[in-house]
Amino acid sequence: MKLLRINPSILDIPFKESFKHASAERVVTQTLWVKCETAKGINGFGEGCPREYVSGESLESALAFVAQHHECWLAEIDSVDALRAWIKVNRVLLDANPAAWSAVELAMLDALGIENSCSIEKLLGLPELCGDFLYTAVLGDASTAKFQSQLERYQTSGFTEFKIKLSGNLDLDKQKIAVLRAAGVPASRVRADANNLWPDVDSAVLHMKALNFAFMGLEEPIRAGSPQALRQVAVALGMKIILDESLLRLDQICDFEKDPQHWVVNVRISKMGGILRSLEMLSAIRRVGFGLIVGAHVGETSVLTRAALTVVNQARDILIAQEGAFGTHLLTHDVMEKPLMFGHGGVLEFDARGKPGLGIDVRILT
Repeated sequence: MKLLRINPSILDIPFKESFKHASAERVVTQTLWVKCETAKGINGFGEGCPREYVSGESLESALAFVAQHHECWLAEIDSVDALRAWIKVNRVLLDANPAAWSAVELAMLDALGIENSCSIEKLLGLPELCGDFLYTAVLGDASTAKFQSQLERYQTSGFTEFKIKLSGNLDLDKQKIAVLRAAGVPASRVRADANNLWPDVDSAVLHMKALNFAFMGLEEPIRAGSPQALRQVAVALGMKIILDESLLRLDQICDFEKDPQHWVVNVRISKMGGILRSLEMLSAIRRVGFGLIVGAHVGETSVLTRAALTVVNQARDILIAQEGAFGTHLLTHDVMEKPLMFGHGGVLEFDARGKPGLGIDVRILT
């Protein structure tokens, strides 16, 4: 493959309704969009979601990253082997710019697959992708009335697995728990996400004990990058801790591997820096015995939804849950006329066999 151009842009798609958690409230996508053009006239598309509170990236830094390195990519990357080599040599650089690189890598893989008339799975030497994918219902931080309305809609749609965003307001969070109990939702089917809400172990433990609800896992209760404090929360609550912002890079695995029974890792394609780095993280997670969730940033389009399926398909034996695939359930429009998104019961059916590249038809932005 001969790359001619790598064109980055900012993708702004409004949400149908705002989505709030402890770190941010969103009404529109915050997305880097990348289009790769090859000498054969093929276009590949990629997406990344820079988040200041996750990886320290912004849309501005992501655009600057592509501007700084695109000439190098045009000169050096013409195959999967060359792509893998560039990732290996530039690990530290990509650790600092994972979302930006995610958009570039996905666009390159899409173009490579199309040019080689094969799916990205076949291109990477993986089993072809085909089957059903089951998603979790995610409820944002909202008023009790809105929370109850969202839950009712999800239950009516057949969802059985839930993730709620905690507010830190004890009365409000207790009301959410009361709504869950009244709806007959068992605690073993619910995960809580605090988005680094509390300043210390004691604050987190006191709040969670006051809720008196045995969540199957608690995501990021305190500031990121505090392994020992997270360990103390896990022991005090007798609850698995889900690592998101606290596990961004492969070298951070060592902070948690001595007691794998406490940890579940939320692997998001954009956060990890693309499919290849996510697959590398998956291998490490399997080796040390952590649980796995394949997650998503709020506002992802069908491109990142499709990319995550590659990882899920390799991780079904250790997968606890999958998040994302909201499509036009949340967005006013998607980059596909028929978005990849969950249907009744949270199920998405997708067959990538015989579909080159990502195997999705991006029309709206071309």
